[in-house]
Amino acid sequence: MTAAAALVREAREDAFRRLFRFYRQRDLRGGPDLRGVIDFSAAGDQVVSSDLSISSVSDQDAYRAGLRPVSQWKAYCLDGYPGFIFISNPFLPGCQRHWVKQCLKLYPQKPNVCNLDMHMAAEETVDLWGQSQEHLRSKGSSKQKPRSLLEKLRWVTLGYHYNWDTKKYSADHYTPFPSDLAFLSEQVAAACGFPGFQAEAGILNYYHFNSSLGIHVDESELDHSQPLLSFSFGQSSIFLLGGLKLDEAPTAMFMHSGDIMVMSGFSRLLYHAVPRVLPNTEGTALPSCLEQAFPSDFPDRSVIEHCSEEDWQICTKYLQTSRINMTIRQVLAVGQSFPDESRREREWDATSENCYHSEDGEVKRHKLNTDS
Repeated sequence: MTAAAALVREAREDAFRRLFRFYRQRDLRGGPDLRGVIDFSAAGDQVVSSDLSISSVSDQDAYRAGLRPVSQWKAYCLDGYPGFIFISNPFLPGCQRHWVKQCLKLYPQKPNVCNLDMHMAAEETVDLWGQSQEHLRSKGSSKQKPRSLLEKLRWVTLGYHYNWDTKKYSADHYTPFPSDLAFLSEQVAAACGFPGFQAEAGILNYYHFNSSLGIHVDESELDHSQPLLSFSFGQSSIFLLGGLKLDEAPTAMFMHSGDIMVMSGFSRLLYHAVPRVLPNTEGTALPSCLEQAFPSDFPDRSVIEHCSEEDWQICTKYLQTSRINMTIRQVLAVGQSFPDESRREREWDATSENCYHSEDGEVKRHKLNTDS
């Protein structure tokens, strides 16, 4: 029996919080404490292959999004979690670089919203990439230096901008959703059986080795019939997927660079969290999938852009101690509109734990209601 399983058996009450603290506080550099964490690269009793809708995405459209043909994807589901699909890095060699660069260089730009806007003047957050690149280039070449603005980035919102205080979206707080990310999301959703998915809102989370994401449910979208898509890049993490109540023990799994999770149906409204970010399991500064060469040719109308070596050098410095996660969701059903502000949205479940993007010794004031 693993130490995590023994902990759950000792006290069944609030099993999720107990396991969250277990993985958050333990020394997780190898060793037996990770025996209870599912690694989808190694099949186990609880892991089952998942069928995908291969005909829903043409090979050409998959290539345009930087993905392998759907017929080559390795997709899995978990016993007891209907609607949950885990796709093990379906990206073409070199194509993760595009999404990493977008998350660091393009998506934080105005008019998108980020955590730094809450305590900095607008002119100070105009070009986070430009203000940070020299600092990141020299990272590791001298003693401890103040963090760059990119290293202080915790979240960015896209499309319908999530309001952390009211936990709602609104029609009047919207900016155009990035077309390349929308195309990627639509291909993944279609392959998982959701051909009508519309990418309307995104939350990008930026993690470091001492970061975590608290226990929460993504329920603010008005349409729960569409899936939640989660993309991970950079260092690895432990993801906890629980049940409808906090006294249900969660299942722990690794998320590695390039992995995609889809939460739909029953699994769409389950509690989940990220208690820990870990160095990638290969023992190298970056996982090997991020070191692969960029393809020399792409089909016409590809949304993938070549990442220059200069830009990738900066991305590499950032990713050596960090993980980036993109969660994409559809907010409204087709033909649906936002309710009048005068109509009160139901109160946030009082039993849920506040979801803070935190670091050791520091809790950020602004709550996150996403993962992964």
